[in-house]
Amino acid sequence: MSDGLKCPQCGSEHVYQDGELWVCPECAHEWSPLAAATASDNEQGVRDAHGNPLSDGDSVTVIKDLKVKGSSLVVKGGTKVKNIRLVDADDGHNIACKIDGIGAMNLKSEFVKKA
Repeated sequence: MSDGLKCPQCGSEHVYQDGELWVCPECAHEWSPLAAATASDNEQGVRDAHGNPLSDGDSVTVIKDLKVKGSSLVVKGGTKVKNIRLVDADDGHNIACKIDGIGAMNLKSEFVKKA
């Protein structure tokens, strides 16, 4: 039978294997469990603007001028930020850091590159 697999689209337990693919007879969705596992591994983790994986303690460089919300300060492009900390934030600001002259703040990973 399906060995505990469920359709990722509709959740049906009535799936069957057809060659290398699994097929759901209820919604006609076809998928490869191996490709799905590889895709989920690639989605995990924080990546910089160029797709490089980031981790705690890395150094990054800001790639464009960023206005600091609620202040007249600007983080200039090319500013190097050391010892970042990755956080799980709902607003997309997934890097916590301290910038010289500005202080503690959060950045979006799409505006930095790994140094």
